[in-house]
Amino acid sequence: MREELRGRAHVFGENISTDLICPGKYFHLRSDIKKLARHTLEDADPEFIKKMSPGDFVVAGKNFGCGSSREHAPLIIKESGVSAVLAVSFARIFFRNAINIGLPVLECDTSSIKSGNELLVKPLEGAVENLDTGDKIQAAPLMDAMLEILEAGGLKEFVRKGNL
Repeated sequence: MREELRGRAHVFGENISTDLICPGKYFHLRSDIKKLARHTLEDADPEFIKKMSPGDFVVAGKNFGCGSSREHAPLIIKESGVSAVLAVSFARIFFRNAINIGLPVLECDTSSIKSGNELLVKPLEGAVENLDTGDKIQAAPLMDAMLEILEAGGLKEFVRKGNL
């Protein structure tokens, strides 16, 4: 994981469910993550994939990733090129699935971030800087074990490197 991530914000509201992240109508694509990722957040914003660039951020309010425990939800977010998800809070299972696949997720106050703002995020420090406004936001710290998993690139790589 890079120490600094830079990209544009794509802002969503509260209670963005795994059904909105990974539309059920594409369930038949679940064995082809690249194809499935072309539909990331399509039900929340049909233009998301067209608007985003690799390295951009998904930014949301409370309870991001609520609903079913679809492991595909964080996986397709990462596959789509999103470098991290920032939200006021996450559904517990989504949060853990994201860490396990190596997708940085940071809990912080996102109220001052607008779509299109350029952000500089330092996941290991939990620091978020809005380069357009100068606002600096401190995210809730991640446990050391979670940081180690993220630094390894996900739980599989963490275990593969002999960490368990």
